Amino acid sequence: MPFDVPKLADLRRLNRDHIAAFLPGADASVPNSVLRVLSDADAGLATLVFLYLSWLSGQLLPDTAESEWLDRHGRIWLGGRKTPTFAGGLVSFTGTEGTIVPEATRLASGSVEYETLDPITLGPGPTQAPVRALTAGTVGNRDVGATLNLYEPPPLIDGQALVVAMTGGTDAEADDDLRARVLARIRMPPMGGAAHDYVQWALEIPGVTRAWCSPLEMGMGTVTVRFMMDELRAGTGGFPTADDIAYVAEQLDAVRPVAVKDFFVLSPVPEPVDFTLDSLNPDTSAIRAAITANVAAMLRERARPAFSLNGISQGAQTIYSEWVSAAIYATPGVDNFDLDMADHVMPSPGHMAVPGTITWPA
Repeated sequence: MPFDVPKLADLRRLNRDHIAAFLPGADASVPNSVLRVLSDADAGLATLVFLYLSWLSGQLLPDTAESEWLDRHGRIWLGGRKTPTFAGGLVSFTGTEGTIVPEATRLASGSVEYETLDPITLGPGPTQAPVRALTAGTVGNRDVGATLNLYEPPPLIDGQALVVAMTGGTDAEADDDLRARVLARIRMPPMGGAAHDYVQWALEIPGVTRAWCSPLEMGMGTVTVRFMMDELRAGTGGFPTADDIAYVAEQLDAVRPVAVKDFFVLSPVPEPVDFTLDSLNPDTSAIRAAITANVAAMLRERARPAFSLNGISQGAQTIYSEWVSAAIYATPGVDNFDLDMADHVMPSPGHMAVPGTITWPA
């Protein structure tokens, strides 16, 4: 049964009653008396202890633990919280042909600093050099064509460099993501290569936010893993690049059972889910934006390519019209609407639903 933490006033009253019961004739209710002060001081200390125990009870289990204690659960059950990673890529320098750009040349964009990893010799046109951010996290990622400024441009080298590619920076794992991994590890302990093991191994890789394992999809003895990188690859809808796929495959190869006949690491194939709305009331730009966001959130939660459920292979998740309808109904302010949509069946095991085109009332 639940335990109710006593209030300070109740503890004071209990202390005074205790004194009256064990010291006949004593009166701890007299203001400013020694017994009154001692009983109230003791009640105050007891209140602090109860408050601490109440807080501690929430830290001892990972589903309610705060950051510091959640880190401890993460270190006990997993390898710990996923740490931030540094962005890296290529930038192009210009200047006088034959000029050397030294290694560790410093550049900056906003508050983020970068440095070159190798010396290069400028050619007749823009010359690329590998660089890395000196600050970990997504803050170091830059769009193609962004400008980096040299701190102290060497002679004959232009003071700005253009980004050719600058990706790979990820932030430290969020509390909710770490909590989900810890709970999954507790609920589904390692089984030496079960489907959920592959999912947990993939989710340990920085940047991976969702993962699915589809055993036997490519034939007997095969394992297929698909994954998403929703924050790192937000510009592509969270779908990983070829380099991401190669890196994740390399990491999984280091931990998977060697007896697996064929092992495949793939990106899901986006499958847009379209639908038509009629008689939307009220029909405003704010309502439309909120509906779009709610449906997108529902798809992120429910959509998945082929996966395994309790060790049994499942096809790619069908998106039911009832789910879309419920997401629209959950939008604050929506009174009524007519939804024209059939259940959307995925065309292949590798397809995964993503937001498509919403046809609004004319």
